[in-house]
Amino acid sequence: MNFKDSSSAVIRIRRRLPDFLQSVKIKYVKLGLGYGYSCNAASIVMLAITLSLSFSLTGLKLSKLCSHQLDAETVAAAFAAILSLAALFRWKRSGAVYLVDFACYKPEKERKISVESFLKMTEESGGFEEESLQFQRKISTRAGLGDETYLPRGITSRPPNLCMSEARLEAEEVMFGALDALFAKTGVEPKDIDILVVNCSLFNPTPSLSAMIVNHYKLRSNIKSYNLGGMGCSAGLISVDLAKDLLKANPNSYALVLSTENITLNWYFGNDRSMLLCNCIFRMGGAAVLLSNKPSDRSRSKYQLLHTVRTHKGADDKNYNCVYQKEDDTGKIGVCLARELMAVAGDALKTNITTLGPMVLPYSEQLMFFLSLVRRKVLKMSGVKPYIPDFKLAFEHFCIHAGGRAVLDELQKNLQLSEWHMEPSRMTLHRFGNTSSSSLWYELAYTEAKGRVAKGDRVWQIAFGSGFKCNSAVWKAVRDIPELTEWRGNPWDDSIHNYPLHLNLPTTS
Repeated sequence: MNFKDSSSAVIRIRRRLPDFLQSVKIKYVKLGLGYGYSCNAASIVMLAITLSLSFSLTGLKLSKLCSHQLDAETVAAAFAAILSLAALFRWKRSGAVYLVDFACYKPEKERKISVESFLKMTEESGGFEEESLQFQRKISTRAGLGDETYLPRGITSRPPNLCMSEARLEAEEVMFGALDALFAKTGVEPKDIDILVVNCSLFNPTPSLSAMIVNHYKLRSNIKSYNLGGMGCSAGLISVDLAKDLLKANPNSYALVLSTENITLNWYFGNDRSMLLCNCIFRMGGAAVLLSNKPSDRSRSKYQLLHTVRTHKGADDKNYNCVYQKEDDTGKIGVCLARELMAVAGDALKTNITTLGPMVLPYSEQLMFFLSLVRRKVLKMSGVKPYIPDFKLAFEHFCIHAGGRAVLDELQKNLQLSEWHMEPSRMTLHRFGNTSSSSLWYELAYTEAKGRVAKGDRVWQIAFGSGFKCNSAVWKAVRDIPELTEWRGNPWDDSIHNYPLHLNLPTTS
């Protein structure tokens, strides 16, 4: 931004996602090389045991110079230290958060809508000008969505029936469908749930969505229930982060996270192009996740939560206004996606990964990254190229929010990921569209359905949301997850054999 005088300014807008790894602010870097490793409980215990044994051996050597009584006392002290450290390790492990299982909702076949059917529906609605129809056709053929995505009944009805009752019906179908599958998969009873966190950005009725779940499943009266609204596509990871903190404060508990978006009352029938984008890419979906901090659940859980990193750039007006629900010139309400979205997303991601990097990257990558940062930012050495960390050394699997084809293309380029790494995100976008905060779980379900997850594998989930936010979660598989034989709750049950597809799409512009 260049200021011409005290009352005006010239803003230069970057339309592509910037190379966020070229510019890093030191204040976002966690101090201390190897931060993630130094905080690992197992590493602490092993180091302490090694030191204790060293002290024991030292005591043995001293005993030769002193007496045999000193030798016995030293050994006893070392043994007591080891027992104390073992107890500390057990206490540390009891604070772990495990992902027992998750389930994604797959709508009925009647809800499927192909690209051509979507375009025909928009034409027959009579609510769009010819230019708007051509714009939607252009976007729909390039966005990366296939012919088996889903829309709710209220939108596909002729004429559309966009009312509160239809919106409630959509919410009930999605939430209860995902939760029924999750309870059946895990064997956990609804009365066993201690914490409930529900996130839906655009639909917040009274009573709340969380209250709808409490009523339907007759959950306990002392349940800790939370309903998050208006937080965009990254709200699913905010819900996980909130559940993690609540589990830390409530030992021996189950936390249920439900992530969805409701589009019945948020379909846009105007002609503002920045608002029409949402019609073209958002589709019906939701996911339910069961978290536990019970040590006894470790053996049957799929993953352990290692890190969550939340980045909020809302203090800046450009970031705050970049995804904004408002009325257009004719009074029709829609969600406007600003042209600055790619640049804003890049800046938020840069901050997020600068914080996350020291927690997950190997020592060698951290050292190279840190030295490059110091030479460029502290020593002001010109001509020094920034070192781009290889996040493929930190993670085996990537679940990047399927927000749209253009975003995925730019993230693949900047993070230097292969088509194999991007496959879950691209195939989820093709099969289910942008299901907002639940898309990360459709992507993880794809990875599991392909039998790719082995014990010890690390999964990076990353999503963007209005505000503007970028949030990350890092999971570690606690056991092998073979190709699924139990398909209940996995939305790829009837289509995984058709993927991956090689999509020949027109070039984005």
